[in-house]
Amino acid sequence: MAHNPWNISPGLNHVGAYQVSGRPFAQGEINASAGNGTTVTFPEVTQWVQIYNYDADNDCKVGFSELGLLGTAYTFPNGVAFTGKNYFKVPASGAFGPGISPVMQIKVSELHLKDADDVYVVAGLTNILAARCSGSSGPSWSGSLGVG
Repeated sequence: MAHNPWNISPGLNHVGAYQVSGRPFAQGEINASAGNGTTVTFPEVTQWVQIYNYDADNDCKVGFSELGLLGTAYTFPNGVAFTGKNYFKVPASGAFGPGISPVMQIKVSELHLKDADDVYVVAGLTNILAARCSGSSGPSWSGSLGVG
């Protein structure tokens, strides 16, 4: 059988993948309180993501790369030095329920969570392979300015 050069899987800029409803993804009871936290890896690139923090005592740090979350010094192969502090926090739960992030319309293949022990991640997935969201420094925009 002849190889069809037009049989190509969709990439990050495939508009149709973001125009249709995302395939549901949910992962709960994530404990990111120990050590360097934990990574949530998505099977495909996300269309949107929302994070719920049910930990009553601790905010949850959320980063798009391990380096950006940990706040450690790193030098990229091109010689640029970087100290990662590229994350945001989802507040601890309170009297009115869990701390909730906004629905973020972002395309990522993983999230890095730290400091909270009862976190839920809900997302809509595209049909784009997670490997399409990798750069020269790693998955999910690692090495990018503002990501770490």
